[in-house]
Amino acid sequence: MEYLKLIGILIVILGFALKLDSILIIVVAAVVTALVGGLGPVGLCETLGSSFVANRSMAIFILVMLVTGTLERNGLKNAAAALIGKVKNASPGVVIGAYGVMRSVFAAFNVGFGGVAGFVRPIIMPMATGAIEAKGDVPNEEHVEELKGMASGMENIAWFFCQVLFIGGAGGLLVQSTLEPLGYHVELADLAKVEVPVGIFAAIVAIVYYVIKDKALCKKYYKKDK
Repeated sequence: MEYLKLIGILIVILGFALKLDSILIIVVAAVVTALVGGLGPVGLCETLGSSFVANRSMAIFILVMLVTGTLERNGLKNAAAALIGKVKNASPGVVIGAYGVMRSVFAAFNVGFGGVAGFVRPIIMPMATGAIEAKGDVPNEEHVEELKGMASGMENIAWFFCQVLFIGGAGGLLVQSTLEPLGYHVELADLAKVEVPVGIFAAIVAIVYYVIKDKALCKKYYKKDK
């Protein structure tokens, strides 16, 4: 019976293998795990509530997940796809590159969008596939899978390299606290100055790489010059 408590993991594995809605998979897995683990509906709510009080930053993910699911249900994906369809000569690579610029700027001010689950999946991916459809093509499944990786990579690169530009952010404090025991006292402002060219270079390289890669994929899957 102890192994039954791991059924939530099985649900997640099967759900993603069958390419079902990821938000629904996570919610179902959480509820089922709570029930078979003896928590029950009340216990699940109490656990979520206590976790929220103890660690609000982690609990925000749950709120983002629920809000994102609600927006998707009410046509968020369709609205994003329709918006990019109105942009002339838009391509998936350009969409991801534009997101990289925006993400880098906002990361420098320590502003988050919800990450891959909260923003890339419901906003950027529909815009990327919408750019394909706007040119009269049907999105190729393999191409879409590549775009998922590219969009997620852009999110991670922009956030990782540019969030340190925010003075007092977690990244800068981590670097400062790591160097201090080694005998190197550095000011957060100086760390941000050093990181500026690094963040810009990382974002530019990632954007150029993804745009070039997407052009090659478009030629491969749609047999015409994009």
